[in-house]
Amino acid sequence: MHPIVEVLTNHVLFAALIGWFMAQGLKIPIYWLIEHKWDFSRFHGSGGMPSSHSAMVVATATMTGGLYGFGTGLFALSVVLACIVMYDAAGVRRETGAQATVINQILKDVLINGKQISDEELKELVGHTPLEVAGGAFVGLLVGIIYLLILFQ
Repeated sequence: MHPIVEVLTNHVLFAALIGWFMAQGLKIPIYWLIEHKWDFSRFHGSGGMPSSHSAMVVATATMTGGLYGFGTGLFALSVVLACIVMYDAAGVRRETGAQATVINQILKDVLINGKQISDEELKELVGHTPLEVAGGAFVGLLVGIIYLLILFQ
């Protein structure tokens, strides 16, 4: 089979992409429920509920286990990768957002020669809360399970 055809028929990859797409799509109505305004830029933005990073890697792990076995090294590798990504999403990236919030406040408060240092704010929504990571993991798990059920009907 030609490598391009192999990529186009890779069920693990498709489940991962569906997990990402579903999580990103869910961010729009969830943001509306919380903020009471529509923001379609949430579809391509990082951060927010649910974590598309978590959805993508959990869908990958679920599909890998379902297709190749939950006792395989490949499944173990995908679970380890998922744990690293989710830890990073909830930890390091969240801290970066907190730092951006503080820096933005400094930029608003500090003036040089009567002018603001910069009027461009840093991006504050770059990471996830643990709940957002769990939400993404749940979306990814559902996508993986549903995909496997459809695939093996």
